[in-house]
Order: sequence, then C-alpha cells, then structure tokens
Amino acid sequence: MLLLVAAVWPFSMQAKSYQVKSPSGRVSATVNLDKGATITVALDGHTLLKGANINLLLNDGQAALQGDRGVKAKRTKASHTIDAPFYRQRQFRFEANQLDLLAPTGFGLRVVASNEGVAYRFYTTRTGETVVKNESAQYQFGNNRRAWLSPSTNVKNPFQMAFQNIYHDTTLDTLSTVPSFLPATVDCGQAKVTLLESDAHAYPGMWVEADGKGSLNALFAPYPTRMDYHPWRRMTYVAETANYIATSKGARVYPWRIMQISEKDADMPTANMVYALAEPNRIGDTSWIKPGKVSWDWWSDWNLEGVDFRAGINTNTYLYYIDFAAKHKLEYIILDEGWYDSNKGDIMHPIADVDLPRLISYANKRHVGIILWTVFNVIDEQLEEACSHYAKMGVKGFKVDFLDRNDQTAFEMVDRLADACARHHLVLDLHGIYTPTGLNRTYPNVLNFESVFGMEEVKWGSLKNNHPLYDVTFPFIRMQSGSVDFTPGALRNGTRKDWLASYTKPMSQGTRCHQAAEYVVYDSPLTMLSDVPTSYEREPRFTSFLASLPTVFDKTTVIEGQMGSHLVTLRQKGDIYYIGGLTNWDERDVTINLNFLPAGQAFKATLLTDGINADRNANDHRFETRQVSAADSLTIHMASGGGFVVVIAPATR
Repeated sequence: MLLLVAAVWPFSMQAKSYQVKSPSGRVSATVNLDKGATITVALDGHTLLKGANINLLLNDGQAALQGDRGVKAKRTKASHTIDAPFYRQRQFRFEANQLDLLAPTGFGLRVVASNEGVAYRFYTTRTGETVVKNESAQYQFGNNRRAWLSPSTNVKNPFQMAFQNIYHDTTLDTLSTVPSFLPATVDCGQAKVTLLESDAHAYPGMWVEADGKGSLNALFAPYPTRMDYHPWRRMTYVAETANYIATSKGARVYPWRIMQISEKDADMPTANMVYALAEPNRIGDTSWIKPGKVSWDWWSDWNLEGVDFRAGINTNTYLYYIDFAAKHKLEYIILDEGWYDSNKGDIMHPIADVDLPRLISYANKRHVGIILWTVFNVIDEQLEEACSHYAKMGVKGFKVDFLDRNDQTAFEMVDRLADACARHHLVLDLHGIYTPTGLNRTYPNVLNFESVFGMEEVKWGSLKNNHPLYDVTFPFIRMQSGSVDFTPGALRNGTRKDWLASYTKPMSQGTRCHQAAEYVVYDSPLTMLSDVPTSYEREPRFTSFLASLPTVFDKTTVIEGQMGSHLVTLRQKGDIYYIGGLTNWDERDVTINLNFLPAGQAFKATLLTDGINADRNANDHRFETRQVSAADSLTIHMASGGGFVVVIAPATR
C-alpha cells in the first residue's frame, strides 16, 4: 500500500502510451493501450522487459483493458518510512512514482516505478460480481536470456505441491515442461530482473513457464469447486475445478506483479518491494509477538541419546526439550507431527503419551513457549475453537503444514488463519505453503514461511541436489519475497566425499560453520535448532554461540556476494555486529573491511571459522577472539561447502 499525494484526474489523454519513472529517473515503465495493454520496463533507457502483454480476461469474454478510448490517467508520488517489525531491518524508506489508468470498463491499472524496480496491479471499481477467467502476462525478455526457475515437482498436477525445489539454471530459449512457481529471475545483461508478487489476497498465485522463444508466460491455478481428503493426515486436495481462476464481489484490488531490478547480485537478498507494497499491519499492537529460536524435534527424529526413558513423541522427551531450551534461553519448542493423531485430524485431543497441560505448565515456569504443529485444513475446519482453546491453555502459536497449493481458496484460508491467530495472540510458522507475498507485513504474527528447499531435504535427498550451491543461490532469489524457515543447525556435517542421506541421523552437506552462518545470512525471525539436544550438549561452546545469535536485527547489508558462488552478510543489532559468510563447494578466501565500525572505538571480534581439517572432516571448526577497530580488516578462509560467523562487540562489554 502506498501513501499517495498530489493526485488529480485529468481528462482522457490522446496518446496511447503512458510513462512513469522512478524518483531517480533511471527506472521507467511505459504502458501502451493500443490493443489491450503492454508494459515495457527499462533501466537508463535500456529495455529489460519489452512489451509484456498484460490483461484480465473476464468470464463474459471481455478484457478488463480494451484500448485507450475513454481512459483517465492520474499520477501520484509515494514517499514514506515503513516500520518493519520482525523484518530484516526495523524500518526503511520507500519512494516511488505511480501511474493510475482507469478504463470505462470499470477496471484500472496501477503502475509503480521505484528505484528498485517496477510493479503493476489491476483493480476494479465495479459493484457486482467479477469472475476472472484468466490473467494474461507474457513477459518478453528475449532469447538466450539466462534464467533461474524452480519448477513444480508434481508433473501430473503441477499446481498442487509444496513449493520446494532447487533452481534450474537455464535459458529462455528452452521450452518449459512444467510451470515454475515464483520468484523467477532473468539475467537481462545490464541487470537481473526477478518476478515477484505482493499483497495477494483472495486470488491465485502466479506461475510461469518459458515458451522457448524468450518469454515467460503466466499461469494460474483454477478455482476449486470440490475438495477431497487424502487417506493420510486428513489433508485436503483439489478434486474438481471451475473454468475460471478467481471470483469476487464489489470493488477490489488484485495482486501486485513486481519486476525487481538488481544491477548487482549483492543487492538482491535485501530487496524490499514485496514488503513495501504489501498492505500495512491489520492487527494493531505487535508487542505480544515474540520472535526467537526453537528447539525442534522432527528433523533429528526425536533421537535423544543417553537418557533413561524411551525417546519419542511423549511427555518425557518434551520435558527434556523444554529443559534444554530453558538452559540456553531459547524462546520455544515445537511439538511437530505426532502429538495428535494426524490421520484422524483430531487437533483437539493429544495422544495419550503427550500430557499437554503438564508440558505447558512446565514450559511456562521455565519461560519457554510451546508451538503446536497441525495441517492447514484441519485447523481451519475448527479454527475458532482450536485458537481459543489452545491460547487459553498457554500455547504460543502454531506451525501449520501441507497447504500445498496457491489457488484463490488457499489464499483465503491463510488469511483466515492469520487473522484468527492474531486475535488470540498466537504466532504462526507456515510450511508447505506458497512463496510469501508480504503477508508478514499485513499480519506480523506470521513470523516465518517455508517455501524453500530447506534442511529437511537432506534427510532423503541426494548429492546431486547440491545443497551448498542452493544455499548460496536461493537468498538472491527467494529471500526477495520474505523470510525463510530453512531449519539449520545440523551437528553431523558431511564433505562432498562422505555425505550420506539418513532419516534418523541426518547429516548436512557442507561444514559445521556453513550451518552456523545460515543463522546470520538467512532472514528467519523464527528459526530452528534442528539437531537433537543431547548432541548439542556435547558441543557446549558451539551451542552457546548459536543460542546467543539474534533472529531479528536493526540493519542488514550484503558486503559481497555472487549468486551461486558465495554470500557475506552484515547485520547490526544495537551496538553489536554480526557477519555471516557462505560458499558453495568451492573453497575461497574473503577479506572484510571493518570500516563500518564507529571510528576511534575498540571492539572484540569472536570468530567461528572452518577448522584446518574441515576439507576432510566437515565438523571441524575453531573459535578465535581478536581486538579490532574500524581501521582493520579480516581475511577468512572458507573450506569447501564452508562458512563463518563473526560477532563484533564493543571491547568494554
């Protein structure tokens, strides 16, 4: 949502082309209404996206925009500071110029040009029912453009999947075999353009597929007309669909379509247009919302060692997790799948082995919150009852899983959950969900999203998935849309030669320090310590170091980075600075100039770096402390699949 000033409606203009430029004048968007609508995006006069055909196609066969006749245009400016709780920085400045074109059909097109890129959205002023049969978007980038696409993993029903896949490094003259979900990035030579969405409500999410001729064409999931249940987890799936994609009544806006422009790869992980264009906070007070770290059970398969009880989904195991979280001042534990009989879908009754009232009481006394796992449709079917019941018991939130679709009714369900949980002061961690579209601005109690090929994939994956490569690719693309629940923290770490998949004793690809760096490099206001507490207890210094890292920061800057190669991120919280670095399977040295520190002050730097033998034993790491100042620099070696973390605090601390 934009703060608009100096808005006026002039009479219809004679020209069929309208242009809007960014405040800097470097980014421009030109809309042509000759035969519908096209939009061209340029940087410094050089075309990045040429003549993209865009329109809404209505169920009556008409198009929302049908030419220039009778169109009214207005121009406005936006300039405001956005408060951003639980985002990668506490606040940031957003400035843009906006063009608004209203057609006699009762539909309009808004186009925004900021210094970061261009966005457009359709809207309607009509009062009756509007049925959108399809939305057309043909983004013409040109042949041989390099692109990073993440295809659906469900070939038979591509619109029903978990939104988790690696990025395929391809070119746009290669025909897509299945559609890809957003974000999608295209190298246009002068800059990279990333396609994103923002402020999406009651409307399906966009997919794209390459036509083999230099364009990415949009696709949308059709509107569901009948749902059915899987035989497991009581999960629903779309059984029948309509011949349209969306329906609504009255005036409304449709989602923003964003073309984020990045001249340098290092600018990509901190792009802000998705958050800036999302609807502002709907819930009011956010003081009750608590980000933090979680002692997580599922990834390590509840595999405690050396205890005198049977480890698993039971009260004694979770008491142990609570004690571990309390000792290290972790804010939460999660009771993941299994605390209720998921095949029955009975969220209101825990299994006999889990004494939930006892666990909540014990956790509250130890200042640890409990988050409960559930399935999207299961909680939605008893939403008020479940939220009221568990909030009164003292539960702090839900981890909701297996939505696995992004049609209109999926977006409506997510909004219902976010609203109900906010009213009952419950936080949300959303898994098996579509790529975020700024919902964390609208509902700040939504702390994190999955929609990432995260650590869980190493439990059953293969070396060809190349996690170290993915780990330094997705922050440049996926993180433009919002935070990621990547679930790092593995203490069993594998080199390229010795990594093995294991469900019960999973191992990360890459070094121990690669895992630690992900807590700094990735936006993740609610993040996991994914390994088992008894393993962390054997590594007290490393565990204390992880536990001390914040999950929200005041400022974030990428010091250097190249997509698919490496990434070094600087974050600040108060007067403490955190630097995290990641590399792919290539070892490398990086030099960090500390001139961001206040001049004339002494600081102490704590370095966690790959050990000298990390190339053959990925667990190997070392700690070191140094006295540093703004005049100094640090040169750090990262092993193959390696990483590092540096914490710099005033020497007087």
